[in-house]
Amino acid sequence: ANFIRQRLSLRDPQTDSLNILADLADILELNKLASDDTETLKEELKKVKEKYPTCTSFERNFPNICFSLATGVGKTRLMGAFISYLYLEKGIKNFFVLAPNLTVYNKLIEDFGNPACPKYVFKGIGELANTPPRIINGENYSEAAQRKIDESEIKINVFNISKINAKNKGDNVPRIKRLSEFIGESYFEYLSKLDDLVLLMDES
Repeated sequence: ANFIRQRLSLRDPQTDSLNILADLADILELNKLASDDTETLKEELKKVKEKYPTCTSFERNFPNICFSLATGVGKTRLMGAFISYLYLEKGIKNFFVLAPNLTVYNKLIEDFGNPACPKYVFKGIGELANTPPRIINGENYSEAAQRKIDESEIKINVFNISKINAKNKGDNVPRIKRLSEFIGESYFEYLSKLDDLVLLMDES
């Protein structure tokens, strides 16, 4: 985690959070088994509690951790540091960032996907700055499925709740849950089956 901290010039609270993530990533099972099996999930929680006793529950049926940072510290940059670390150190290539509203959703797409943006989160990480992650969002996920998803590239899905629940006029099923002939299942099903999908929830 130190090389990420140095390359991104993280502040102390960001560094502390990244170190916790790195610590946990070394002891937890980074696969779907941890959420598919109740006993495994209990063991994962036990590992976390031994190192961080303030974590008393995952609150969901998969390992999840909440990082509490003061406003203005740089949560988006921290998420970029998390993605950089998990990709470079653990080989994880699939991320899903959930925004709380449309304003933050649009900001995240820019901060994660536009290398020319002043707040581009991967500046300093050559592996990601030179070959930027593919940004898939509420407007282009159908196109991403049509182009056939490249499993070799790092992908960051950026959505908010309204984008997930968006429907075509007259439909009862959200578009993201409709069958895509290009991938043989809905995009929602495709995401849910990924073994390495990491969810990052921005106050959502």
